[in-house]
Amino acid sequence: MSDKRGTLVVVAGPTGSGKTEVGVELARRLGAPIISTDSRQVFRGMAVGTAQPSAEQQAAALHYFIADREVSDDYNAGRFEAEALELLDRLFVTHDYVLAVGGSGLYIDALCHGFDALPPAEPALRAQLEARLREEGLGSLLEELRRFDPVYYESVDRSNPSRVLRAVEVCIQTGRPYSEQRSGEPRERPFRILKIGIKVGREELYGRIDRRVDGMLASGLEEEARRLWPLRGLNALMTVGYREMFDYFDGKITYDEAVRLIKRNSRRYAKRQMTWFRRDAEMVWFGRDEIKMMENFCKKFAE
Repeated sequence: MSDKRGTLVVVAGPTGSGKTEVGVELARRLGAPIISTDSRQVFRGMAVGTAQPSAEQQAAALHYFIADREVSDDYNAGRFEAEALELLDRLFVTHDYVLAVGGSGLYIDALCHGFDALPPAEPALRAQLEARLREEGLGSLLEELRRFDPVYYESVDRSNPSRVLRAVEVCIQTGRPYSEQRSGEPRERPFRILKIGIKVGREELYGRIDRRVDGMLASGLEEEARRLWPLRGLNALMTVGYREMFDYFDGKITYDEAVRLIKRNSRRYAKRQMTWFRRDAEMVWFGRDEIKMMENFCKKFAE
């Protein structure tokens, strides 16, 4: 029996895998609140494009880090780690379990293991890289990252400029691949950690993603994106679903092309998520219908 108090149950999986539904049902069975580990669901005004839990799902289980800050907020995994750990310290006073549900591998790693010590940004280099991002686009920095660190290039969210820029920045500052500097010893946490991955076959997943995009469009994705269009330069909006719609609004592509690209880019993002999660030896995989098995597994783990 561990002397750590409380069990953090991570429920992870690629976009479209059904982890939100699984998380809500598992939380109900365990009497647990949910911390979102999605790097975009934290923002207001992005409910459709980020597939935030519905009102019914949020009523079924208490959620944190859902639509609780502005799109303009410069939020990152480091801030999330600090705020989530402080919250867990309070939640474990009254709960045996807390669920962490989402698909952002970086946020999950930050919460469970913390960050390795990396050099602070050098203002001159950061300004240079930001200028390149504005003038040459994200593709230029991605190509540089691919040369510096092909390992991290394969798993990074390539639609997230801040993560790509930071990785290139660290590579330049240290002369070493970013991925090598992220493999240090994990920080000790005062709670137990159990990781559940939602497994789904590739063809089934891709079909679910396509149907989910269709559902988002029917639920008002275009209208939501139009409201956010004036803010399109913000990092929070450098996100699949919004970027393609912004290009459509700007006259760069047709509506049908935007829809096709949203589906394609969502599938590509899901593939990168799976690459990230499969490297985690602590992840135990279940089908999304195996809720009872997950429940029993959690209770056995906490004994």
